[in-house]
Amino acid sequence: MSDSLVIVESPAKAKTIGKFLGSHYKVVASNGHVRDLPKSQIGVDVEHDFQPKYITLRGRGDVMEKIRKEAKAAKKIYLATDPDREGEAISWHLANVLKLDEKSKCRIVFNEITATAVKNSIKNARCIDQRLVDAQQARRILDRLVGYKISPILWAKVRKGLSAGRVQSVATRIICDREQEILDFVPEEYWTITAKLREQKGKKTFEAKYFGENGKKKDLHNEQEALAVLERIGAQGKNPLFTAQEVKTGEKYRHAAPPFTTSSMQQEASRKLGFTTKRTMMIAQQLYEGIELGKKGSTGLISYIRTDSVRVAKEAQEAALSYIEERFGKEYLPEKPNVFKGRASAQDAHEAIRPTDIKNTPAAMKAFLTAEQFKLYKLVYERFLASQMRDAKYLSTQATFDCNGATFKANGSQLLFDGFTAVYTEGKDEAQEKEITLPEITEGSSFAMDKVEKEQHFTQPAPRYTEATLIKTLEEKGIGRPSTYSPTISTIIDRGYIEREKKQLLPTE
Repeated sequence: MSDSLVIVESPAKAKTIGKFLGSHYKVVASNGHVRDLPKSQIGVDVEHDFQPKYITLRGRGDVMEKIRKEAKAAKKIYLATDPDREGEAISWHLANVLKLDEKSKCRIVFNEITATAVKNSIKNARCIDQRLVDAQQARRILDRLVGYKISPILWAKVRKGLSAGRVQSVATRIICDREQEILDFVPEEYWTITAKLREQKGKKTFEAKYFGENGKKKDLHNEQEALAVLERIGAQGKNPLFTAQEVKTGEKYRHAAPPFTTSSMQQEASRKLGFTTKRTMMIAQQLYEGIELGKKGSTGLISYIRTDSVRVAKEAQEAALSYIEERFGKEYLPEKPNVFKGRASAQDAHEAIRPTDIKNTPAAMKAFLTAEQFKLYKLVYERFLASQMRDAKYLSTQATFDCNGATFKANGSQLLFDGFTAVYTEGKDEAQEKEITLPEITEGSSFAMDKVEKEQHFTQPAPRYTEATLIKTLEEKGIGRPSTYSPTISTIIDRGYIEREKKQLLPTE
């Protein structure tokens, strides 16, 4: 007989934790929620203080029977569901079903599935946090009221069997609004002029772009205006000279991006790895719940994956700084440890997503991981390591040239110290400008023009959303929480409200 019973949500997590705790503990999985509101009715008594009516979920009878049997045989029961609102509610439902005293110290939480974290959680067992349970119930009831009131409208207007949700509806609306914006967009013509300049005594060339007239900004709206500039700078005749009027140089610093939150991990995995949010969360769950590491056994490689916080535990930060000094040298350490500011709306209940042990390098873990697990683990590991490193330092140069009254500008950027970029560079949704190394330019010096090109452009509408940019928008507008982004996008695609074309999301008819 086991002295203690530990109840977790998933079988994979049960397997990992069981190895840490030894023979005095029996670890079983509830497979998520065991009770919920009934599907056949609204299940909320609106007349009596919104009292919910819970039933045991279909298909969970056998699971509950097994848990009840183990609970009767155990001296102590620990509820170790996820460390968030949903997990707290699952623990509360289990306590109700098993008739546990909610005020007893039956609840344990850990941010990472490692031997140390799990054993410490048992030493610090607490009672169920009713505030978190109430928060989850309020959201669940609101979901039900919104969904069950809107869905009949969909059945009448679109087709039977569809359903609407509190977050899905807004996400769908955002995508539809963008599509309308694209349809209504009227493009405007504009032209650019780029001159290729060369040192008079050297061979080095660089590009300068037309800025305006006599130092003042001017846009070129048509080909006639562009041709007038070319005629004035003498592009058709002898090679004109471009004189440097002003040269500004300065040092610029680039800060490392903070470690991942759920949404930034989903966005970056979409940009860099081409993963859908659903795939990212599935692989992240595997890395969190535990990977078989040969003789070490099953170990969780990353911390809890549903978070909106960029905060990092002091021990994890100290371990990272020590590793950076050992691997890269003292010059890569920041003067004082990097601290990142989270969003004002962040609940900050858990740490940022990070590796559970900085010594578990991606190279060392590669043999134990699938190709996709390795890619995502490498992304999480490198992002966290870079977040603790010194800024990158650049020498930036901006030179302004005059040619017969036409003003041209050239920008250059030269890396002086790579800092965190030695490990990681953040992906961007927008096209990034290329870095240009300029030759030495002094005020008053002249440069010959090798060639000049005029080019016609048209203004473009805002692009369609990708999964990455939709998540970014939802987060910025405070819609949904970290755990809802992935299921929301999957649902609106699966139900046929939205379709994916390459990486873009567009509404269906």
